[in-house]
Amino acid sequence: MAAESSFDVVSKLDRQEVDNALNQAGKELSQRFDFKGTGTTISWQGEDGIEIRSTSEERATAALEVFKEKLIKRKLSLKILDPADEPKISGKEYRLPIALKEGITSEDAKKISKLIRDEGPKGVKAQIQGDELRVSSKKKDDLQNVQNLIKEKDFDLALQFVNYR
Repeated sequence: MAAESSFDVVSKLDRQEVDNALNQAGKELSQRFDFKGTGTTISWQGEDGIEIRSTSEERATAALEVFKEKLIKRKLSLKILDPADEPKISGKEYRLPIALKEGITSEDAKKISKLIRDEGPKGVKAQIQGDELRVSSKKKDDLQNVQNLIKEKDFDLALQFVNYR
């Protein structure tokens, strides 16, 4: 009898890469001509948040685009970002808070496991374990099919596959 193979579906941030993208964006904002004199800055706001500050609403949203470019260059998914709809005015400056999404909520984990049950190969099991999902099967080919199935569906999460055994 063949042993079960498995992998975990997770949604994790590489904080170092996010920090590098943030620093690069900050450097570009301080040097670019169109941001001169606008007081536009980007910085960490607590553990899982980033804040962009600027004297104009347009520059704040443009700074967000610069940050997104830096994330893409570092091969990070933009699905980790949860920016506010528009910059909020505070005194004389606009502030744009950006939350970072990490972990799979139980609701999203249920959606993924339902997808695997309904459309995945027979004999594949999915278990919710905290903020990750363990997928197991006797056949490794089935696991690869499940990975492709999950990649095809567009969940609003940056998903990774880890612990492949």
